[in-house]
Order: sequence, then C-alpha cells, then structure tokens
Amino acid sequence: MTAGMSQIRKRCVPLGLRGRVLGSMAVAAVLSVGFVGVAPSAVAVDAQSKQWYLGPMHAEEMWKTTTGEGIKVAVIDTGVNSSTPSLRGQVLKGLDATGADGDENDDYNGHGTTMAELIAGTGKGGGLQGLAPGAKIIPMRITNTEFQNSHSVNAHDSEDAIRAAADSDAQIITMSFGSDFSAQEEREAVEYAESKGKLFFAAVGNNAKDGNKEQYPAAYPQVVGVSATDSSGKASAYSQHGKVVDIAAPGDGIPTWCDENFQSYCDSEGGTSQATAITSAAAALIWSAHPDWTANQVLNVLLDTAGRGEMKKGELSNYVGHGIIRPAVNILKGTGDPGAPDISPLTNEKTAGSPASPAASASGSSQPEKKEKAEDAAMAGSSTDDSSQLGLIIGGVAVVLVLGGGAFVLARRRRSA
Repeated sequence: MTAGMSQIRKRCVPLGLRGRVLGSMAVAAVLSVGFVGVAPSAVAVDAQSKQWYLGPMHAEEMWKTTTGEGIKVAVIDTGVNSSTPSLRGQVLKGLDATGADGDENDDYNGHGTTMAELIAGTGKGGGLQGLAPGAKIIPMRITNTEFQNSHSVNAHDSEDAIRAAADSDAQIITMSFGSDFSAQEEREAVEYAESKGKLFFAAVGNNAKDGNKEQYPAAYPQVVGVSATDSSGKASAYSQHGKVVDIAAPGDGIPTWCDENFQSYCDSEGGTSQATAITSAAAALIWSAHPDWTANQVLNVLLDTAGRGEMKKGELSNYVGHGIIRPAVNILKGTGDPGAPDISPLTNEKTAGSPASPAASASGSSQPEKKEKAEDAAMAGSSTDDSSQLGLIIGGVAVVLVLGGGAFVLARRRRSA
C-alpha cells in the first residue's frame, strides 16, 4: 500500500475450523457424533440435533406465529454460499467489498455461510436450521487476515460493507468479526447505519483468556455486543467480557462448515460468532411479529425479556449483559416493553431512523459511552453459584442448556500504511 493510505483491517477467524469430537451431553437427547469429513447428505440428523438450543428456545412453537418473514439480515462476513441446500432461495443480492476476484457468494472459508444458515437456513438437505427460516440474507463479503495475505484487497472493506448494509433493505446487520482497533471511517459507518434505522449486532470476541481486549465494531455504542453461553447457561470461558457486552446467546456446540469446499460440517470449540447470528435471528422473529416497531423497540424487547437468573431488572453483567436471549417470551407470551420508538436502549439517547426522531446527526459526532455493567451475576465459565445459571427461561421455568462445540476467534488486526 502507498504511504498515506488509511488503515488496512486485518481479521483473523481461525480457530473454529479445528475439527474435534466432543463428549456426549444431553439436553433432550445425547449429542455425541462427530462429523468431520462426512458429506452433508450423511449428517442431516447429526448437524441439526447438535443445534441443542432450538428446543429450549421453543423454536417450533414460535414458527407457528412467525418465521421471520418480511425481515432481511445483512451478513457482513466471509461471503455466503447461496447454493447450500439450507440456503437455496434464502440469499438476495449483496456486495463484495473485498476488492478481490469473486463476489459476495464466494465464501472463502465457510464462516459467513454458517452464520447465514444459523439465521435463515431452512435445514433442507441436512443443513443447519436457522432460527428465523422465513428471513432473507443479504451477504456483504469482507476480508480476514489470511485472505489479505494472498490477495490485493480494498482497505476500506469494513466501512464500505456497513454503509452498503445501511443503504440496503436489510433491517438487521450482523457482523461476527472483530478488531482490537477502532477506526474513524468504521465508526462513522456505524453511526450512519444507526441513522438509517438499522439494528446492528456484533460479536464481542473469543479471547477472554488472551488479553480480553475490546473488539470493534462490538464496542461502538450504537452496536449490540453479543457474548456466548455454555451448556449451563453461564458465559463461555472463551467469551470476552466487559462493558461492551449487551446480551448473550448460545455459542458452544454449534456445527460449522469446515472450509470453502462445503463438503462437510465440523465440530469446534464454540464462539461468539454463532451467538451473534442466533441473536440476529431472534431479533428477526420479534421484528417480523411486530413490523411497525423500530430497531430501538425490537432491541428494547430483546433486552427486557432476556433471562437474568438472580440478576435484578436493569442490572447488567460484564459477562452476559442484560442476560440470555428469550424471544419466545415475546412471541408466545406477548411480554416485553418496546419503549419509545426513538430512544436507543443502548445509549438512552434519541436516534434517527424512526418517525419520532430528529434528523440524523452529522458523522463524526461525539461518542456516548456504553453504560458500565453492574456487579456481575455470572462468572465466566467457572462459577458454581446458582445465580449464574441463566438458562433460557420461559414462564418461570428454567431450562438446562447443554452445548457441544464450534466457532471462530475474532481478532481483526489493523496496521497504518
């Protein structure tokens, strides 16, 4: 790159592709079958049975009311293969922001396709079953470190993709990527997305034991930072923590595509990537059921209905934020306060993008800080205190959650030219 060119974002998403067979654990059935190297048609039951969270989240019951129809989700990731059995007919035209050969449907390692399937996959042909199978995917391809090392790429792919997503028909933006560094252009793109009325989710990262540095875009105040939970409903040991965490979702034990060849799914260690995709799908279900709501109202209900265990309402945890997502509490019971359409539940400030809000503020405005978290009710991966068993609770009944494995480390590096 020439001198004076702005920062190149380097992203790493490597760990989730390490295949490993997991021990058997039960939620409603025993999950014990590894499937590295098995063709998709042969792993139909195994892949979907390892989506342990669909039962406790009452997915089948929710789908009788809504499947996410009418909602579009922009997936900013490694691309989305629209030809997998689970995604045929589910993927719309998007954008390749990489500046390299190929297009947004050329997923170079399988990560983006996995995220798309977890959101809107139909489950056909043995593919992953999306939590919001009636939603549609708008893919936005960006680069990770490996891709940058072997291609000439666009240095502004992240902000270009965010702006394109903001200008698209997508109501929701999801980004299972992260970086240790903030960039002004990306910050302004996030502000722009908020001004367009989008609901933006991002993974907080998997490096809790390796620095636990805040990840961007999750750390921007306009973005919902998502952490991952383990089999007992506690924050996963790898899941990063701090004031950037707004909400949590299942992350461990969810199969992923092994690589860009799309010949098999793999088990892996779990990650906030999957948690972010699942949270985006939960938001799609709520928004589909309440199409007149704004992004603020959908998010407010998602936060208001989260499973908190012993946490008091309004109390925040550094590990799970407001708690674990429970869309069924709204979809099946009608519970959850949507609040004001033009007030962000993240910043408590007026936002653009809704009828009651003022015009969008100029880019580059001062950044409000996310609220500090209160004393934590959940300790990451180690607490045995009953107060940390946050589970997916509906109707006052706690459901014990059991996970298997599968995800990606989020560590996007930047360098100045």
